[in-house]
Parts: sequence; C-alpha cells; structure tokens
Amino acid sequence: MGIKIDLSVILGVLASFLIANIIGPFVIRYLKILKFGQIERDLGPKSHQIKQGTPTIGGIIFILAILISTLIFVKRFSDEAMICMYSLLAFAAIGFLDDILKILKKNNEGLNSKQKMILLLFVSGAFAVYTYFRFGSLIYIPILKEYFDLKWFYIPFVIFFYAAVTNATNLTDGLDGLLTSVTLIVMTFLCVVAYGLSSNTLAIFCGIVVGGLLGFLRFNSYPARVIMGDTGSLAIGGVICTICIVLRLPLIVILIGGIYVVEALSVVIQVLYFKKTKKRVFKMAPIHHHFELSGWHETKVVSVFSIVTVILCLLAFITL
Repeated sequence: MGIKIDLSVILGVLASFLIANIIGPFVIRYLKILKFGQIERDLGPKSHQIKQGTPTIGGIIFILAILISTLIFVKRFSDEAMICMYSLLAFAAIGFLDDILKILKKNNEGLNSKQKMILLLFVSGAFAVYTYFRFGSLIYIPILKEYFDLKWFYIPFVIFFYAAVTNATNLTDGLDGLLTSVTLIVMTFLCVVAYGLSSNTLAIFCGIVVGGLLGFLRFNSYPARVIMGDTGSLAIGGVICTICIVLRLPLIVILIGGIYVVEALSVVIQVLYFKKTKKRVFKMAPIHHHFELSGWHETKVVSVFSIVTVILCLLAFITL
C-alpha cells in the first residue's frame, strides 16, 4: 500500500512488551519473597486498605524492559535516546530510595519532602545544564508555532519543569493502572511526534517505553498484582521531561499531560484553601480520590482519565 513505517519502532515496542511480560512474574514473586509490600495511608480511601501488602517497587519491571530493549536497539551511548534512558534511571533511583525507606520504616513516609526535593533539584539541575550545552536554549511555543530562545532563563526553567512534572506523575499514581494508562497515551503521542520530526532513534526509544508500559499494565491494571511505586512514577516523570526537552517541546506537556497538571493542581488548591478556610474544595486530593469518594469505581476513573488524555493529545497535534 506504500505506507512507510520504521520497522525498528515496531520491533522496539514488541521487544519491550515481551521482556516486561517475561520478567514481570519473576520480579513480582521476588518482591513477595522480600516482603516489599505497599504501605497504604491511614488517611486514604478505606477501599484502598485491601491493597495493603501488594508488592511495590514494580516499576523496575518496565524500567528493566526499557533498559534492555534500548541497549539492543540504540547503538551509541551519547545518542538522544540514551540521554532519555539516563534520566529514566536517575529519577528511578530517587524513587527507589524513597520506596525502600518506606518499607524499612513500615509506614508511608520514606524521604521527607525536603530530602526528596533536594534530590530532585540536584538531578534536575544536572540534566538542565547538560541539555543546555547539548541542545541549546530554544523551545517551541505551541499554538504560536514558533521557537523562542530562553537564553539564561533556560536552566532554571528546566529545573522547575523536571521538579513539577515528576511530582505531578508521582501524585497521579494513586489508582491501579492510572499513571500507566495515561502515560501510554502520552508516550504514543511523543513517539509519533519524534517520528514526524525524523528523530528516528528517539521515536524508537518512545516506542520502547510504550511497549514496556503496555507489558507492565498486564500486572498493574485493576486489581493490581504489583504497584510501580515512586521508583516507577518518578522515572516516568523524568523520562517524559527529557524527551520533551530533546524535542524542544516542554510546553506541550501542559496539554498532553493535562491529567498530571490537574492532579497536581488539585493538591495545591486543596492545601491552600484548607489553610485559609479550614474547609476542603475536594472530598480528597489528588482529584482521582475525589471521584472515588463520589461513587466512581477506580476503573471508571482510569477509563475517563485515559479518554481525556486521548482527546488532549489529539488537540495537541493541532497546536504543533
């Protein structure tokens, strides 16, 4: 039919998907042996107490799948795709430390907010400086459809970008399959954009991430057999940021990651409003818990949020 598709992108998706499905059962079994179980918040929805003890740190399933597939399909370690891989691992390391501390302390408090933010800012700063010298300070402005040079403001902007998105993805990971499903759609969008911009290795990497998440979703969808933990949620936020920075499209995350933005804003609004009035805007924040307490089953929340993300990604294509 004359349709031209890079076979490497498809193979990357399939390879990562297959690897995640192969290693998933072994990782879950090992996490159970180590008793790396989820610690639920006492203040969380009562329906979530049944998740207590579900193996956590499951993000290593898709992280390993992505790592192995990237090493197979990406040959140069200085390539754009490898830079994205490095960010995935760096932010995953922060999340892993947080998860391990939660398990050791046997409560839901790992790194405190100050410690976590210091680590996030340190890693974000390193990637901000590196990408500034590697890719320059130009970013693309959607809707206006033109480039803008941030100049000296680039580094603080990128540090804020990393910190904001990683925290937002972390907050989004509150229901079985929610962050995984939403990010699958976001990464598919980025894969198409990278391919359209002839950034083939980056398109392959995005496809690999899609495959890894798709394989992980088998174990993470309701009722979840494993939870990704901060290991997975921070890794996802970090890799999305780096891909968008390489594509010079950080601002597009506001649209395609609309769910991440709303989840984070719901927490900010709830905290600020409560401090001022001692009343709550939402029944519980992040906002996915508000819908749960309003009578939605968590699978409905995941479905609706995924549909919204599809629509937002389609709208995003118009702005480019």
